[in-house]
Amino acid sequence: MKQLFAAAALLLSTHLSTAQDELTGAWKLQGTAEPQTVRVIQDGYFMQTIFDQAGKQFVSTLGGTIDADQQALKETIEFNSADKDNIGTARNCTYMLKDNKQLSITCDGKTEQWERIDDGKADLAGTWRITARENNGKMDPMRPGPRKTLKILSGTRFQWAAINPETKEFFGTGGGTYTFENGKYTETIGFFSRDNSRVGMSLSFDGKVNGKTWHHSGKSSKGDPISEIWSRIE
Repeated sequence: MKQLFAAAALLLSTHLSTAQDELTGAWKLQGTAEPQTVRVIQDGYFMQTIFDQAGKQFVSTLGGTIDADQQALKETIEFNSADKDNIGTARNCTYMLKDNKQLSITCDGKTEQWERIDDGKADLAGTWRITARENNGKMDPMRPGPRKTLKILSGTRFQWAAINPETKEFFGTGGGTYTFENGKYTETIGFFSRDNSRVGMSLSFDGKVNGKTWHHSGKSSKGDPISEIWSRIE
């Protein structure tokens, strides 16, 4: 009997993993030029943002956890810059994936069509939380709490968000495209909620991944030196 339960649990885990994996990566909402809508899904987490890159305008963003099982999809919202009352709510949707490139998501009777940007496969692909920052030459660990800064990376896209799901506060976000080659991590900003003048800037950092931790150092968009440690969330 125990073997049957173990086999059933393994089969269920495999189904869930497969469903999650097939949605992993970056997606763009079809039928939108500017403003555009981009969604990144990694490690059971998602972030979705509306922005006008050409006009350097940030519109809104939301994100949270995502669970997929075959054609069922559940989203639980952790932050929403446009509607804080939406935070903590969950919605059950259905989805269909065609040729691993076209994604159709139906929620509350409304269907959206998404086109794949990338498959979410890269050394840095995942969802990360900042856990330490250098201060006066010393790396200071951050105490775990409801306020957090997350960064999600697909194969080519990144987005960070500073949030507090408990108090429903949203502090800021930024994102765009990135590369990570030969220990050099480079971001090109496509949107920034705090300062749209920085859209289009490219920032390079020294980056090193060691298991589930990522250490990067360089200069911020303001030119201030930074050295941070990010930890992968599961």
